[in-house]
Amino acid sequence: MSNTFSGTGAGTGHDLNLSNGATEVFIDVLMLAVSDLASEPWDFRFAALLSLQDQTIMGRGDVGFDLTEFDWGATERERARAKDFVLSAVALAASGHRWSELGYYPPRAHDYLRHFTTMVESCTPSAGSGAADGFPGPDEAAMASCVRHRILTALPLWEGCFLCNRLPPAS
Repeated sequence: MSNTFSGTGAGTGHDLNLSNGATEVFIDVLMLAVSDLASEPWDFRFAALLSLQDQTIMGRGDVGFDLTEFDWGATERERARAKDFVLSAVALAASGHRWSELGYYPPRAHDYLRHFTTMVESCTPSAGSGAADGFPGPDEAAMASCVRHRILTALPLWEGCFLCNRLPPAS
């Protein structure tokens, strides 16, 4: 079963179809970058969306999103800023930012991030997308940060960040 991240609508060739393991790699490296760059309310909503891709919580093969369903913002300026944030986060992730904290080398992460960059660049956020399905609202933003790992998390929904959920507890 694959997880699908769509860019400009289903079946357009811009989809990123990833296995469960590849999804974990893609979200892990992206979440590390987003956690360090987030500063505006929209950024924390995007972080919440990424945290919802954690298959240890949501189930394997049951995650993914469509960029066209995001609430990119009400104005052209808001939409441009949100898109720039995602592209900046992807670029930071592609630089290998904090990968040493993963405990593994993320295979093919550069390929996934490059494909996702193309998807985001070719996506034209629509006006009036305020009622976007599946995109966390302002009250669902990932404002909490795991103290141990400095990663944004969907607390109180999850007990910790994605590294807390995968690593054995410290003795």
